[in-house]
Amino acid sequence: MKIKTGDKVKVEYTGMLEDGTVFDTTTHGAHTHPIEFTVGEGLLIKGFESAVLGMEVGEEKEIKLEHKDAYGEPNDKLKNEFPKDKFPKSKEEPKEGMNILLGLEDGRNIPAKIIKVTDEIITIDFNHPLAGKTLIFKIKVAEVC
Repeated sequence: MKIKTGDKVKVEYTGMLEDGTVFDTTTHGAHTHPIEFTVGEGLLIKGFESAVLGMEVGEEKEIKLEHKDAYGEPNDKLKNEFPKDKFPKSKEEPKEGMNILLGLEDGRNIPAKIIKVTDEIITIDFNHPLAGKTLIFKIKVAEVC
């Protein structure tokens, strides 16, 4: 049976950059099991969900997603400067390239990357780390629930 919008599926995958660097996989690390989602809900990147449409249980494929079908272009409006003396204190001194989590008033955390540090200012990038990148996924449909 071919997968259609509204089907709940379990999919195994490995996500790579064009140079072969693996950035996520369901075979080890945080995801040691297939991901489960309902096709068309929009919880995953558009290109990944679209690729699953029409596949069948046990089918495998490799897809290449341009940034527009993945995390989009980096947005300069998501780069912000903060006065260094107002920056949350931590055990480590802020450094360029450091990944951090910034807490919101509602208790959620937002991942970000420090891209510049001066004596007075820390510049933070809130873009997704994969924004602007072409992604390659090897996917296999494990189950239609």
